[in-house]
Amino acid sequence: MPVPADLPQQVAGALAEDIGAGDLTAALIPPERVGRAAVITREPAIVCGIPYVDASFGQLDSRVRLKWHIAEGGAAVADQLLLSLEGPARALLTGERTALNFLQLLSGTATAAHSYAALLHGTKCRLLDTRKTIPGLRSAQKYAVRVGGGHNHRMGLFDGILIKENHIVAAGSIRNAVAAAKRGAARVPVEVEVENLSELRQAIEADADIAMLDEFSLEAMREAVAVNAAGPRPLKLEASGGITAANIREIAETGVDFISVGSITKHVRAVDLSMRFEFREPV
Repeated sequence: MPVPADLPQQVAGALAEDIGAGDLTAALIPPERVGRAAVITREPAIVCGIPYVDASFGQLDSRVRLKWHIAEGGAAVADQLLLSLEGPARALLTGERTALNFLQLLSGTATAAHSYAALLHGTKCRLLDTRKTIPGLRSAQKYAVRVGGGHNHRMGLFDGILIKENHIVAAGSIRNAVAAAKRGAARVPVEVEVENLSELRQAIEADADIAMLDEFSLEAMREAVAVNAAGPRPLKLEASGGITAANIREIAETGVDFISVGSITKHVRAVDLSMRFEFREPV
């Protein structure tokens, strides 16, 4: 799976904010000292972030050698060895936190995405992420969603049109907002957030491409699917709001095409990882 184009810049920024003018503590270690390290996970996880770890140590010192014992997207069990490293002790110590920060955050995101995506297995519905991401790490988290088996909604405000309540108020109506979108230069799908069946009918009549069903009950969602199917050009339907592991399967079975879950990136819990070191005296 292609990694984000801004990965080197994200890693460089993470290293810079941690190291600043220099790692004062690692400087206490003789520069010729060599070390070994092992990274284990203390809990089950979908592993994600290998390219970020490789880049973290690669940008610090090309002499650090890494051997992965699991593939990107692989399912790890508790206490499993993920990675073995060897190289200059200073580089291992300096890069530890940045590398683990990426690995634990992105593995947490991928694990959350995987848990929701698994609940949709056997349906036509696809799991989507949202723009509720950690500032500065959107491309990394969206990459982790893909690794976990989910799909990406728009990356940002520049690559998709989502007409929400305030846009509708400012434009005067759903029809006006969609018409303006269709006249615009951007050739992207036009999505409208709707809060009831009346607004859904307006989105259908306005010739939108996607309708986001915001906080619909299951009964209303089933009716929305039926109303949409009876229209002249059925829209894609996305369910959003109040989605949990307990109800996502029922929502998928109403017949919607997508379910967006903000919590997989917004409420992400980092996977518990540990890096253990061994050092040897210089010869």
